[in-house]
Amino acid sequence: MMKNNLKVQRAIKNITQSDLADLIKVSRQTINTIESGKYVPSTVLALKMAKVFGVSVEEIFSLEEQD
Repeated sequence: MMKNNLKVQRAIKNITQSDLADLIKVSRQTINTIESGKYVPSTVLALKMAKVFGVSVEEIFSLEEQD
């Protein structure tokens, strides 16, 4: 399972789910499902998010211990 701190990253930059969705050309629902851990984004999507926040992909996403 993959965990993420997308919500924290958005709060730091003061970006809403809708703002982030617009920036990376996906729906707000996609951002919501990623944040809730129901959906693991593609590599391309993860890289786009990292670019928006100015951090590495690893600073947003991490594998849980059992993985």
